[in-house]
Order: sequence, then structure tokens, then C-alpha cells
Amino acid sequence: MAITLFIVDDHYMVVEGIRSLMQAEQGIEWIGHASTAASCLAFLQSRQPDVLLMDINLPDQSGIDLCQQVKTLYPQVFVIGLSTFNQVSFIQKMLDNGASGYLLKNAGSSEIMQAIDTVMHGRQFLSIEAASVVRQSGLAAGQPVLTRREKEVLQLIAEGLTNTEIADRLYISASTVDTHRKNLLQKLQAKNTAALVKIAMDHQML
Repeated sequence: MAITLFIVDDHYMVVEGIRSLMQAEQGIEWIGHASTAASCLAFLQSRQPDVLLMDINLPDQSGIDLCQQVKTLYPQVFVIGLSTFNQVSFIQKMLDNGASGYLLKNAGSSEIMQAIDTVMHGRQFLSIEAASVVRQSGLAAGQPVLTRREKEVLQLIAEGLTNTEIADRLYISASTVDTHRKNLLQKLQAKNTAALVKIAMDHQML
């Protein structure tokens, strides 16, 4: 089954460039693009892609804020930040707001495909340049980067709350909590909740 791909970027040449690269790839179904945050959100109401490539500099709203909205509404959608900016503040904000990866707009088809494959397997992808900047800044330090919401869910899991109780506390649905729980298990490579909490404590994430 093909991986569905959507892009939100207001630069026509970027959209066309990536679309032409992806059309040549097996297993990728391009389902459209949007040039603004508003038109992206309107599209997502009727159909959600597996992977969303998101420019962080949109005309009507920051892609960083849009990423948070998309992940709140559609936590199952994997967002990959797309930018000409290779600054750690942008990278970190996108990751904090739920992005699974970060690509620069000069990425070739092999790097884009690697990013898509990586995030579809529940792992985080940073382009070589972005990973280098993050390493130099001392962030990540070899441990998984959790979003703000994942940190909240992890804390409540450690306190022994059920999915329903966590959902009530955070004003989100139990199914969204379950998605965050699965992402946490994957990111921390834990087999169950007890192991998840132990690993988080060992990494001083709690």
C-alpha cells in the first residue's frame, strides 16, 4: 500500500520540484499540496496523508504553530519540517511541536525517501546538516527528543494514570493518548509501560 504524501509550501518551484522527485518513486502517492496554513487545515478535514512535508515559513501562519495544530487534531499524521533555515531554534521548535523530522529544501529524492521511511517506522529523521547543528548545540545528547505533549503524557503514565484519566487531565481523547503512548514506547524502545517508565527515569526524563 502506497504511503500518501502532502506538502504545504508557498513556493511553487519547491512544490513542483519535490512533486516531480516523488512521482518517480515507487510506493509514494502524492495527494496534493497547500500554499497556506488555512488551506492545509481545510484539506486535512477531508483527508489525512501518512506524511506531511511542512514549510516552517508560511504566508498566513508559522509552520511551527501549524505543526502543533496538525499534531493535536491528527496525531497519526507524521510531519516533516521543510526549510531553508538550518538554525537549531527552528529545528528544536518543530520537534517540540510534534514534527518527526526536519529536511532542508535542497534535499534530493534519496534523502526525502529516507526521511519518509524513517518517520513511518516511528523514528526521528534529521537531515545531515540539521543533525550536525543539533549535535553541536548539545541538544538531543543521544536520547530521543520528545514533544511537549509526549512529555506530559509520559509524566502522567509514570504517575500511574490510565489512558482515560490522562485524556481527562489533558482534555484530549483516549485514542490520542493511546497514540502518544505507542509513540513513546517506540521512541524509547520499551516493550511495556513498566519498561517505559524505567527507561525514562534512567535517561532523567522524569
